[in-house]
Amino acid sequence: MTPLHQVEGRAIPLGLKNIDTDVIIPAHWLKTTTREGMGRGAFESLRADPDNLFDRPEYRQAPILIAGDNFGCGSSREHAAWALGDLGIRVVIAPSYSDIFSGNAVKNGILPVVLPQAAIDRLMEVATTDPVRVDLEHQTVTTPFQDRFTFEIDPFRKMCLMEGLDEISLTEKSEAAIAAYEQRLDAARPWMRPAALMS
Repeated sequence: MTPLHQVEGRAIPLGLKNIDTDVIIPAHWLKTTTREGMGRGAFESLRADPDNLFDRPEYRQAPILIAGDNFGCGSSREHAAWALGDLGIRVVIAPSYSDIFSGNAVKNGILPVVLPQAAIDRLMEVATTDPVRVDLEHQTVTTPFQDRFTFEIDPFRKMCLMEGLDEISLTEKSEAAIAAYEQRLDAARPWMRPAALMS
């Protein structure tokens, strides 16, 4: 997973409330087991409109998405985070999220920033013309117009994003402790060793 420290660029001013995971990635895209190419299906129903935000030249490859309340509600499909990541989104800014989506986002290298509606409204305005900057280390969202909004994040999630650690990477960080535990277990219970079970 690519570490995330600061993200700066155009932000897609979506702003819609209750965007569920079926809108983020429709069910017929769930047959794949790879993340690559999922961005093509992201927001498919919205992108059916030729004038949609996602395909406008100024927002193409934008790393930030500004959304409304309850973003990522609905089913728990991890494919929603995969699709956002493949679309190039590294940060979503919204007043609230589904808990499951928020967890899936972090596990896939996407920062879910929670800000009050007044801040969302201001960022939506700025996003129509100028870039937005998100600084995870200092937990701030800023604009070229001296706007500065602070956000909270769980310290463990922050560490995972900044160090680029997914669940596998976290387990690998404990490899020495796991090996030491297995050695102690082997010594204490020799009858449980694979060789003992085979004889």
